[in-house]
Amino acid sequence: ALLRHVKTLAPHMVSKSGLMVGLGETEEELLEVFRNMRAHNIDVLTVGQYLRPSKKHAEVVRYYRPEEFVELKQKAMAMGFGHVEAGPLVRSSYHADEQVPARKSLLAG
Repeated sequence: ALLRHVKTLAPHMVSKSGLMVGLGETEEELLEVFRNMRAHNIDVLTVGQYLRPSKKHAEVVRYYRPEEFVELKQKAMAMGFGHVEAGPLVRSSYHADEQVPARKSLLAG
């Protein structure tokens, strides 16, 4: 709701969200989240592999293969995201200097 509100107040502001995979989610659940993000006009998406920081944290259920990240990126881009970063080491700040300018050029053009 917060990001939808931001887009209502400032439609040209670039909005970004991300998620970590590897905690037992299904592909359909991921695609549903992507669709919900697009319904709220999220522009930039990051998808990374959850890595257990310590034994006190949740265990990794599965590690995604690099080609699975490529597929997730392709599916997300097909949904209309302006920019998607997806990979095992992607975090919200991953190549941030490229994400916003890429999206701003789409908004301007």
